[in-house]
Amino acid sequence: MDRKTWRERGRVAAGITLLSALAIAVLGYHPYAEDGGVYLAGVEKLLNPSLFPTHAEFVLAPMRTSLFAPVLAAVVRVAHVPLPYLFLGLFCGSVWLTLLSVWKLASHTASSPRGRWGAVALVACTMGMPIAGTSLMLMDPYLTARSISTPLVLLAWAWALGGGRLRWLWCALALAGAAAMHPLMAGYGALAMATAAASTLNNADDRRKAGWALGALALGVAAIVQAGAPPETPDYLRIVITRYYWFPFQWEWYELFGLIAPLLLLAWFARRPRVDAAHALGQSALLLGGISLAVASAFARSGMAAHLVSRMQPLRCFQLIYVALLVVLGAWLAEGWSGARRLRLTAGIVMLAGLMFAVQRATFSNSDHLEVPWCEPRNAWEQAFLWAHGHTPPDALFALDARYITRGRGEDAQSFRPLAQRSALPDYSKDGGEAAIAPDLTAAWVDGQTAQTGLESAPDAARMAALKPRGVTWVILERPSPTQWQCPYTNAWVKVCQLP
Repeated sequence: MDRKTWRERGRVAAGITLLSALAIAVLGYHPYAEDGGVYLAGVEKLLNPSLFPTHAEFVLAPMRTSLFAPVLAAVVRVAHVPLPYLFLGLFCGSVWLTLLSVWKLASHTASSPRGRWGAVALVACTMGMPIAGTSLMLMDPYLTARSISTPLVLLAWAWALGGGRLRWLWCALALAGAAAMHPLMAGYGALAMATAAASTLNNADDRRKAGWALGALALGVAAIVQAGAPPETPDYLRIVITRYYWFPFQWEWYELFGLIAPLLLLAWFARRPRVDAAHALGQSALLLGGISLAVASAFARSGMAAHLVSRMQPLRCFQLIYVALLVVLGAWLAEGWSGARRLRLTAGIVMLAGLMFAVQRATFSNSDHLEVPWCEPRNAWEQAFLWAHGHTPPDALFALDARYITRGRGEDAQSFRPLAQRSALPDYSKDGGEAAIAPDLTAAWVDGQTAQTGLESAPDAARMAALKPRGVTWVILERPSPTQWQCPYTNAWVKVCQLP
């Protein structure tokens, strides 16, 4: 490899590093929030098996099909890297790798480096974009198995759209890595590879036949999966109906618009002669979107007798479709606009980054934007969770209001378990998501809801009757919640109280 090639690769690496810093500055970092807290607690459990002695099944659930937690636990043991620093480093690395995969994808839509940088810059500014009503974002502001599987799937997609004898070998290796982290997203990545193979056929007739064949195959597989689904109990159905994002017919109009608009835009771009290079990526994304919409419309409905296909969330494919749209749009804007229009484009991207930053700050308004491990948390709930870690026995069992993650004032979706490293009764939101995927957790989840629903407003006698038989020893309440129990820790918004 000559010096010119090395210099070019160095410039690309430097540019992606700078844009990764921009992306993280816009997106933020909240390692204990939402699914980030779920995965973090799992790694903590592997590193210290004595943690979470009660309801450990909810901590271990994400490890049933993923090597994410075992791999990270092994890295901590071998390299002696503190877990919070490892999570931060991998989060930054996942952002960098995602933008590199976008650069590779943009090579199929842009005829110049300027177009590629336009695509990468647009994705870097919009990583916090929600994906219609799927409950996914383009990139999460925390580390999960999906943080690693996403760039690997995008790299595989880029290789599938390219040429060369070894492209399918590289695709297989990337998909294998993604499957080790997140099998479901890797499965949808494999479907994207199939649509890429269909879209790169030379003959238009062959492309059309291959597309129809893929659609029929996907619907047939979904029908077989649905027919073989085990019967569901009434209690499990209680969990299923709480996961509205499984059922597109229950979405708001603007969430449905988030499904249709990207496909219309991709279809429009694919017809423009100035972006012929985008045809393969655009057609692959359109075919992927059409197949996932057909499967979801046919089988992801709340009124069906079983919900196995709904549980697989076929509309998660739209994470890839959104990336494809941003790549095509960014490359088209960067290559098509020149002179003063280019300055307006730069200003528009800066404004977009500012808007996305404002959205992230509003979402996590009571937490630091970058929750790095060397700084104490500003969030009052996190402070209470840390107090519980340092001042309660390791076998303590906590109760919180069942919906504290979504309804707690100033809570910002911060998870209790990974910060406090103490057991807790199952909550409505994140533990409900685990129980929806793993029906054997149903009984424990229903019991947790029975004990914790209305905990904030219940009188002490009712709390005692609900919590004491389940072995609860501590409870976390919002500060205005009335109680006569001793609360050795109180801050501006929350208090930690001990059951007498």
